[in-house]
Amino acid sequence: MGNAIAEVWPPLPLASWADTNATLHMWIQIVGKLRLTESAAINHSWHSTLYVTPRGLTTSAIPHGTTVYQLDFDFIAHQLICTTSDGGRAQVALEPQTVARFYARTMEMLQSLGISVRIHGRPNEVAEPIPFATDETHRAYDAEAVTRFWRVLLQCDRVFKRFRSTFIGKSSPVHFFWGAMDLAVTRFSGRRAPEHPGGIPNLPDRITREAYSHEVSSAGFWAGGGPIDYPVFYSYAYPEPPGFAEHAILPPQAFYNPDFREFILPYDAVRTAVDPDRLVLDFLESTYGAAADLAKWDRAALEQRPG
Repeated sequence: MGNAIAEVWPPLPLASWADTNATLHMWIQIVGKLRLTESAAINHSWHSTLYVTPRGLTTSAIPHGTTVYQLDFDFIAHQLICTTSDGGRAQVALEPQTVARFYARTMEMLQSLGISVRIHGRPNEVAEPIPFATDETHRAYDAEAVTRFWRVLLQCDRVFKRFRSTFIGKSSPVHFFWGAMDLAVTRFSGRRAPEHPGGIPNLPDRITREAYSHEVSSAGFWAGGGPIDYPVFYSYAYPEPPGFAEHAILPPQAFYNPDFREFILPYDAVRTAVDPDRLVLDFLESTYGAAADLAKWDRAALEQRPG
């Protein structure tokens, strides 16, 4: 465990923790849905996201009547911790267990603190969702792999915030979306976008269309899945301007994936680079520049110099 905590950009081959990744995804969806259910709606579903912390991921403060509570994944001690504004505290151990067991234990923990809440009990954005209460399939938990995953998120969060600081137009926070389990940051031109076609598995099209109601350049980190069986940085534009796929970008290890309609930078290229931060920033800045220039964003009005 010590090595996993100490490494700044640790290895994260998906094959080595694929089962744990799938289980953790379901656990994080349960916690994300609690924030979604209890929070006032904010455009682009920003009221549902999680945030990186020095120990894991957090919901931030969630209102429950006049009480406020917070759920924190601690990926060092491997606990899900709930704290409340009236002094309550309880936790659930993160250990090998089924999604059904984790779901029951989490709801029991909330009840013990006087928090009664119901969530939509099926996962989103997965092809074959199993209701949380009956999911006996996903049960793996490799603590060291989860710690490595969080360590990657920690560095991505730091670099993404540096990238975000130079944009003074509308921009998302750097936040963790539990639907696809990716860390993302999105910039907006300010112009309306054409209606998104939708079609994301087990996600209502109305949510997707509201998320992409305005023109964006969006980037993030994803641990991988399906045809991309390795961790990556990604960047895309919606709507995608003509010539985007062919535009020259940095670094040379990055490429355009026509199936995902995204530029991809393999995480291993970053992890093994002499200057990982610079490689990520080159990717973020050059792909955003491609989207903004080709779509004729008013860059002079939307950007500022670092610092």
